[in-house]
Amino acid sequence: MNDASGIGLSLGSICLLLFGAVFYFLPSIVAFARRHHNGLAIFILNLFLGWSVLGWIIALVWSCTAVMRSSGE
Repeated sequence: MNDASGIGLSLGSICLLLFGAVFYFLPSIVAFARRHHNGLAIFILNLFLGWSVLGWIIALVWSCTAVMRSSGE
């Protein structure tokens, strides 16, 4: 194996890891992008229960629910 193929494998692994992390935290990203009033709670749920499919789906659905705005906005 030459050096170029070793670098490609490492770069591919890093890209796969990055994609996996973005996908795992997708509910949190959606919540923070929408400025959800429960963004921190969604992040905590996603962090600790996102590994289970049910926890991830609950966090995603919750992040897509209506956002409460204060009357000043």
